[in-house]
Amino acid sequence: MDKVDLTVDLGKLVLSNPVVAASGTFGYGLEYTEFLDLNDLGGFSTKGLSLKPKAGNPVPRVIETASGMLNSIGLENIGLDAFLSEKLPLLKMYKTRIIVNFFGETIQQYEEMALALSKEERIDALEMNVSCPNVEEGGLQFSSDPETLRQVVDAVRKVTDKFLIVKLSPNVTDITTLAKAAENAGADALSVCNTFVGMKVNLETGKPYLANRTGGLSGPAIKPLAIRMVYETARAVKIPIIGIGGISNSDDAIEFLMAGAKAVQIGTANYIDPKVTVKVVDGIRDWCKGNQISKLADLKTLE
Repeated sequence: MDKVDLTVDLGKLVLSNPVVAASGTFGYGLEYTEFLDLNDLGGFSTKGLSLKPKAGNPVPRVIETASGMLNSIGLENIGLDAFLSEKLPLLKMYKTRIIVNFFGETIQQYEEMALALSKEERIDALEMNVSCPNVEEGGLQFSSDPETLRQVVDAVRKVTDKFLIVKLSPNVTDITTLAKAAENAGADALSVCNTFVGMKVNLETGKPYLANRTGGLSGPAIKPLAIRMVYETARAVKIPIIGIGGISNSDDAIEFLMAGAKAVQIGTANYIDPKVTVKVVDGIRDWCKGNQISKLADLKTLE
């Protein structure tokens, strides 16, 4: 078998292969161009953007853990205007899919972000980070309540025709309830899942390592949990799932695809090997060849 068709059809969005670099770990894409050709990826998701620049949380805000890392970056970013004027023009030379991750503290901010980003033809998809506190609701996270989630996704859906991905949080009792709410509100796909809330204590100081006390746990430690959530979510909704959580190699990625994901995002592993994403693409292709699979779309998933 000479060639393998790795194309992924998500509906209004088609990827050349199933590997996407995850938001928050790949900068704005440009930071990795000295290590790889962005066109070799199915796409990448930008660092989360807000209307105005955001400084993030105080340091220390990253600490390694067993089989993973905790981060409490606090969604530091350059803001919408700087991204559109400084970063996006430099990305237009690439053919890979550009997915812009964005967030807000109110429904209106989500609407404003989506409306502005939708005017840019080169942006292929929007990814809503809903793991943020809604200041109008006393800090309740958009991702933790089905009705709150439905409202913000519905509001964004009404102002954009872009392919809309909702990135779900795993820090809920039943992720399928939230998945259904996002689907019913008009999401085109779901990213499953964001980081798990965790903590690490410094025995010498008797205090948490992170200045913010808690942070998001990512890396191989969360992979079995994320795969389970992908499996459950894929059976609860009809829209495509993009699997995230501890993917370090092609075998990990194939596990997610077998569990029901149509594509995957790679995050923490980028810090260990900046070329890991393209290596996973090659690994998936080789695995398909070895298993006589000419089209990735023909890969059998779990029942």
